[in-house]
Amino acid sequence: MATTNRAAAVHRPHAQQAFGKVTKSVAAYGAFSVAVLIVVVILSLTGREVTSFMWGRTGGMFASAAVTCWLTVLAARGARSAYLRVRIIVVVAPIAIIAIDSIPGALPPWFVVMQIAGALALVPAAFIVNRSEVRAAFPKSH
Repeated sequence: MATTNRAAAVHRPHAQQAFGKVTKSVAAYGAFSVAVLIVVVILSLTGREVTSFMWGRTGGMFASAAVTCWLTVLAARGARSAYLRVRIIVVVAPIAIIAIDSIPGALPPWFVVMQIAGALALVPAAFIVNRSEVRAAFPKSH
């Protein structure tokens, strides 16, 4: 019965509308991560310098985007555990990306701008998933 109530709550129009916006925000984050990956691959293939730190940052952002997209789909279907993970990722990822990419001289400016733009794409999702009406769609089970 709790599962049915939980599924019903997440399928209410306001919750679905909220997850539509979250999905767009996460998709934008994913698009930036793919763009950074493509640029890094092209630079590498054309003999330009691409550091292991850049590869690591690129791979991490891409993996994070893929996982966040997947979890967002599951959360929109009513999976509370996925919702809780999305809530954490969309708050922590932008802070971590901006903090690490802001290390002076560690990364080229174009790289920093693209990664920070991707991180900022998650900010709307962070506000949306933490709204009281969205949290109410995922009550704690007893």
